[in-house]
Amino acid sequence: MIIIIHHLGNSMNNLFILQPKPNKYNMFELLHQIDDIRLNFSSGGLLYMNITLACIMFGVALDIRVEQFRNLWYNPKAAFLGIGSQFILLPALTFGLVMILNPPPSVAMGMILIAACPGGNISNFISYLAKANVALSVSLTAFATLSATFLTPLNFAIWGGLYVKYQSAAAALNIPIRIDFLEMAKIVFILLGIPLMAGMLFALKFPAITARIIKPAKIISIFLYMTFIVGALIANMEYIPGYVLPIGIIVFFLNAQTLFTGYLVGTVAGVSKPERRTLSIETGIQNSGLALVLVFTLFNANGGMAFMSAWWGIWQMVTGIGLALILARIPLAGMKPAMVTVKSE
Repeated sequence: MIIIIHHLGNSMNNLFILQPKPNKYNMFELLHQIDDIRLNFSSGGLLYMNITLACIMFGVALDIRVEQFRNLWYNPKAAFLGIGSQFILLPALTFGLVMILNPPPSVAMGMILIAACPGGNISNFISYLAKANVALSVSLTAFATLSATFLTPLNFAIWGGLYVKYQSAAAALNIPIRIDFLEMAKIVFILLGIPLMAGMLFALKFPAITARIIKPAKIISIFLYMTFIVGALIANMEYIPGYVLPIGIIVFFLNAQTLFTGYLVGTVAGVSKPERRTLSIETGIQNSGLALVLVFTLFNANGGMAFMSAWWGIWQMVTGIGLALILARIPLAGMKPAMVTVKSE
């Protein structure tokens, strides 16, 4: 499905030979070649990615109700904090982290793209495991996913454009630097908006069928999500040994920042502990599936961006579920039952 092509200008035999070079980017010298790597998906592979993401979003939409948007209205403080944390603070802080770590430009653009994406489809499940405010989690996920058609291209255009202006080395990337906002918005709408509207309409018109298939649909969604990410990595296994450690370190710092940002926002604002957990999870879990599809659709299958998105997808599952299991063991004094409502009818 996935065709690995040669490193531009080098033979495959020399691709992973780490020759002594000056530290071009001040850290992670092992990544000095990653800007030039271009992964190549066959047309069938790209179609599979698109269909998989559409199925995942359709399954997510089966559990979205109009009432969940009204929940944001009735809980405006937590809603404002969640939306602000995810769509304003997170991209800004990620840009700051990029400036501090100073990774190769393709990796930096991958970090910015991840921060611009909406919350991931597993955030509600992780919120449930963590005994967080699941009703708030579902409402924030619904809002974030629907608004991503506009906010994802906007955030990437703002912070990606600012990075390109700051980092002159970005001009040498084998990706289009100036992304057409409308083109990106159109692709995000096709990948997220249409499946979401179809799923919500299906749930509205066929509630009995939806009730029977919603749990299997969630399980299938998580399975598809993992095969989607793992498949991309396995197909490009030859690249992984040279980059797994430095990319893993960057993903670790980015993931720690995203999880901490939401919790800190909730703590400073003085919301309840279940809501703090929800804000942490909603800000810390991003839709890496969307990021990967965008990398292969708009960014010429750039290696740095693709590896960031794929490794992020796996690592956030590990840390998200691990953190949830730890938090579940910490008692929440005075927690009201309504705060952990699993599902709203």
